[in-house]
Formats: sequence, C-alpha cells, structure tokens
Amino acid sequence: MDQTNNTEVFEFMLVGLSGSWKTTIFLISTFSLLYLSIILGNLLIVFLVTTDSHLQSPMYFLLANLSLIDVGLSSTTVPKMISDLLKERKVISFHSCMTQACFIHIIGGGELVLLIAMAFDRYTAICKPLHYLRIMSPKLCILFVVTSWVTGVVHALAQFFFVINLPFCGPNKVDSFYCDFPRIIKLACADGDRFELVVAANSGFISMGTFFLLLLSYMFILITVWKRSSGDLSKALVTLSTHITVVILFFTPCMSIYVWPFSTSSIDKYLFIVDFAITPALNPVIYTLRNKDIRIAIKRLCKVTGYYKYH
Repeated sequence: MDQTNNTEVFEFMLVGLSGSWKTTIFLISTFSLLYLSIILGNLLIVFLVTTDSHLQSPMYFLLANLSLIDVGLSSTTVPKMISDLLKERKVISFHSCMTQACFIHIIGGGELVLLIAMAFDRYTAICKPLHYLRIMSPKLCILFVVTSWVTGVVHALAQFFFVINLPFCGPNKVDSFYCDFPRIIKLACADGDRFELVVAANSGFISMGTFFLLLLSYMFILITVWKRSSGDLSKALVTLSTHITVVILFFTPCMSIYVWPFSTSSIDKYLFIVDFAITPALNPVIYTLRNKDIRIAIKRLCKVTGYYKYH
C-alpha cells in the first residue's frame, strides 16, 4: 500500500448483517424497498419545491436541501449493504473505505447545520412572523446551505487526514456493514484510545452540541408561544412536531456512537440503519402527511400529469 501511511492493509473485511438465507432475502427486500422509497420520496420533494411556485419559500428551500442530503447519505452505504448481503466475503478496499467514511461525515456534518437552519426558520416564522421574509432572505438561505457543506467538509477532512496517516499493519475486520472513522481507528497499530478521543472530541462534540442547541431552540419557541397565546401551545406543537421527530431519529444513533466512542457493542452498527435507511425514508412521509402545502402541490402535480383524469 502507500508508504506515506506505513500500511500493509489493502482492504477491509466488513462483518455486515449476517443471518440465515431467509433472513438475508428478507433484509435484501426490505432495504431495497426502503432505498427505492428514499430516492423516489426525497426527489419528489425536490421536484415539487423546484417546479411549484406555491412552494417558493425559505422553509421549502431548506426542506429540499434536506431531501438531497438524505439521498446522498443513504447512497453512501445502503447500495453496498444490499450487494454485500449476497456475498459471503464482504470486502472493501482501503481507499474505498476511507472515501466512504469521509463522505458519511461530509454529508452528516452538513445535515447537522441544515437542521439548525430549519430550527431557526421555524423560530422566525413563529416568533417573528411579520419580519419572516425579511430575515429569511434568499441570501441567508443560500448562506445556510453553503455553510452546511463547508462545515461538513471541514469536519470530515479534519478526521480523514488524521486517520489516513495511522499505521495499519494487520487486523482488517470491521465489525459493521460500513466504514466509519471510530471503527477504522480500532484497527490501527497504535494506541487506539488516544486516537478515539480525538474523534470523540470532533464528532461527539458537534453531535452533542447541535442536539442540545436544537432542543434549546425548540424550548425557546414553545415558551415564546406560550407567553403570547395565554398557554395555548397547540399551533407551535403541530409546527414543531415534524422537526422534533426528525431530530430524535437522526441524533439517537449519533449520540450513542460518537459521544461514547469506546463502546465495543456490535449493536451499535444496527443503530445507524436508522440514519442511513429509516430516517431518510420517513422524512418525505413525515413532511408530506403533516404538511398541507405539500399535499396540495402533489394534487396539482397529479392534475397536470392527468392522473385524476384516469382515476
């Protein structure tokens, strides 16, 4: 391999999701359907926001970007996970493993910032409705998106350049169906605890910090609405329920993996199925079923395509 990182490891063995043949067929069918729903559901939202003039608002602009991120995040892992279920020997090259881990953190780090932007959007819409369009200007929305990607790149490369220079001289079995920096560090021929602490300081801090920042923002919104509406929180709860659901689903695996990086439980790898397959599939359903504007936009699209004419 490269002499720059003194490694003798050319590839990693992924433990993946194992089971009987019936279990394998079930998993392949389930994840294939989930991935198909991720692609179709999220791209539908992107298409609606892009083409429907009634959805040209900051909230839907951010939602469309969240949908693109969900497609990207699931595409980094789910297709290979499905193909590996058919293989007895699940192998990924050293460079492909590092690339996968890097893209996971680029996209994941970007989603953290985007969730903060969406929380700020909801705060502005609920607490400052008269100034909403002035505050959430197109420039600010674009700035949020650019900042999310820049943050993701910086967050990922900070770990990538650290891990790529570690010596790998023998162990190459990754106890997961995907590559991630904490699991790769465990295989390095060096003092793993010290290096895992660096990853925890990076991924753990940004995950935990973002999670508590979002919780504080939602609490502030609820308190503000409660004071202004004499105790009636129904409007705010309806508006924020979708955001809170997404945050809980997204951050539960992140907190369990990166805040406590020294855990050796194999259950950890199953938690990230939520982030890679379940949450991206649920997001379009959550935002569609709970959002009147999206439902109306789908009906308009059906009328334009002639669906109602034949049904």
